[in-house]
Amino acid sequence: MKLNLVPARTGAAWVRQGLQAFAKRPLAFVSLFFFFMAVVSIASQVPLVGTVIALMLLPTMTLGLMAAAAANSDVMPDGQKPPSAAVFLASLNAVRSDVKPMLVLGALYAVLFLSVMGLSALVDGGQFARVYLLGETINRELAESGEFQAALWLAMALYLPLSLAFWHAPALVHWHKVPPAKSLFFSLVACVRNFSAMAIYGLTWVAVFVGAGIVLSLIATLLAAAGIFGGEGAGAAGGAMMVGGALIMATMFFTSTWFTFRDSFQD
Repeated sequence: MKLNLVPARTGAAWVRQGLQAFAKRPLAFVSLFFFFMAVVSIASQVPLVGTVIALMLLPTMTLGLMAAAAANSDVMPDGQKPPSAAVFLASLNAVRSDVKPMLVLGALYAVLFLSVMGLSALVDGGQFARVYLLGETINRELAESGEFQAALWLAMALYLPLSLAFWHAPALVHWHKVPPAKSLFFSLVACVRNFSAMAIYGLTWVAVFVGAGIVLSLIATLLAAAGIFGGEGAGAAGGAMMVGGALIMATMFFTSTWFTFRDSFQD
């Protein structure tokens, strides 16, 4: 395994490749994303340990979508792309073949993420952690308080290196059989060495999300102005459109992560 150093412009190419891959099999990718989200949601409902189990499953969800994108990129002997079912099965097979190391990686993620939340709790007494993890109601006074803002920024600062460490880790465990702990180190090094490309990748996705949000808002406004949805129905339809759009955009984002890994490492 060798680390590849890529130019900054590759970050934008990763986004484009992710969007193109999604466009080829949108139903397969959306179905897969909703399946994993449903599993995580159900796991989170387990009393006492639900949040921990849900956090442990997140690296597995990342691997599943990366494996689907990898399968979608394969070309069959007749020059055709694999069918949607094959893409879906490739994701599930990847998860099934690496259950033990992925459980270890998931446990590491849960422990480190909860540690970040614990450190933020030292700043504001756990208000930010309760809002983020337990879904407690947040009001304007709390959101604007200095302690809450400090805890928020501390959590974000600590989560950045954590996210970089886990960015390539599931893929390294699966495709290169790197032990979970070592995969975190190699992932962090790869992201730091290719930081310019990763930064462009992130900024490009921000632009895509903002642009999509504006378009969806305009469509919802036009539908309401046309009277297609009357009264409260207009607000409900607009909200449903925004939520659905956000989930589809999240699916596209996870699809693109495969390309960041593919270009960052080689055998």
